[in-house]
Amino acid sequence: MNFEYSDKVKQLQQRLSAFMDEHVYPNEKIFHKQIDEGDRWQPTAIIEELKPKARAAGLWNLFLPENPYGEGLSNLEYAPLCEIMGRSAMAPEVFNCSAPDTGNMEVLARYGSDEQKEKWLKPLLDAQIRSCFAMTEPAVASSDATNIQSSIARDGDSYVINGHKWWSSGAGDPRCKIAIFMGKTDLKAPAHKQQSMILVPMDAPGIRIKRMLTVFGYDHAPHGHGEVTFENVRVPVSNLLLGEGRGFEIAQGRLGPGRIHHCMRLVGLAERSLETMCKRVGSRVAFGKRISEQGTIRADIATSRIEIEQARLLTLKAAYMMDTVGNKMARAEIAMIKVIAPNMALRVIDRAIQACGGGGVSQEFELAAAWAGARTLRLADGPDEVHREAIAKLELRKYE
Repeated sequence: MNFEYSDKVKQLQQRLSAFMDEHVYPNEKIFHKQIDEGDRWQPTAIIEELKPKARAAGLWNLFLPENPYGEGLSNLEYAPLCEIMGRSAMAPEVFNCSAPDTGNMEVLARYGSDEQKEKWLKPLLDAQIRSCFAMTEPAVASSDATNIQSSIARDGDSYVINGHKWWSSGAGDPRCKIAIFMGKTDLKAPAHKQQSMILVPMDAPGIRIKRMLTVFGYDHAPHGHGEVTFENVRVPVSNLLLGEGRGFEIAQGRLGPGRIHHCMRLVGLAERSLETMCKRVGSRVAFGKRISEQGTIRADIATSRIEIEQARLLTLKAAYMMDTVGNKMARAEIAMIKVIAPNMALRVIDRAIQACGGGGVSQEFELAAAWAGARTLRLADGPDEVHREAIAKLELRKYE
């Protein structure tokens, strides 16, 4: 495995970092101010102002391989770029590389019909609309997707959708125009063939956003995480993705890249947290010497550097395997990094919070919000326990 970045990637890294320095970092406080002082559930002016600049700079849809709209980067090539974007909460959307749109666009690019791509993929690629993914349900343990109870019932030229979903991230955004909905089409089929996925316009009659959920008190406006009900929602048969009973197949195709993108961003988030920590302790004096000269702080810095490097290398290995042997063969590495990256980021952020004192738990350094987001990713796209079980199963299989 050769993890040396190509000249193309190095150039993109330089251009992306320069854009972040010039346009993203200086506007982070404006971004939060616009959310706090305006209508929280409307797009922020600063993000909309920066999108055309990012696109003009050729830093647009970097995540999407094998597509004329993207850069055609492999997972391994995208990893260091996604890491840079992960350093700022506002950055991924600026470059049209934010979840869940990235995963939904990959689904449409890989599994969508020409009609579906024209109607939904192109507007998403152009950032004219946004989307959500309606899979998790409050009434069942959704870590086991066979538990999903929502129904997709054929009725002539239509499917009738019924279900109760939550954690439909992005549902609160007024630009969210389409949901990818997972439900059962055949209760008599084998467990992993009962589910299907279908495109459901968010303005269809029968859809209601019951409430927006908070994450440790953060509402993540204007993006948000919706609890949504679907009651006798009728959509054309042509909205079905790939075919009946192929929901799990689509889910695995979607969640592999989605999981590793989270990990790439978490490495960047941890890097920035360590950077914040080092700058803070180097500028403060306690008990007669700089805090950076205290042995416990130096140990925390060293441990954080070690853990970040370990997580980055495993992320790169998983990305390399996805590119060379496919997502299925890389499932152990994807599962491992999905466990490692959020837990690593939480430890690094926690040390940074401790080093920053009271400021660390406030909005001053964004560390508290970063910790809350990283903690959530121990659940999103499958909890740690499910991934550990998958890893153990694959490990034990070697000895059967």
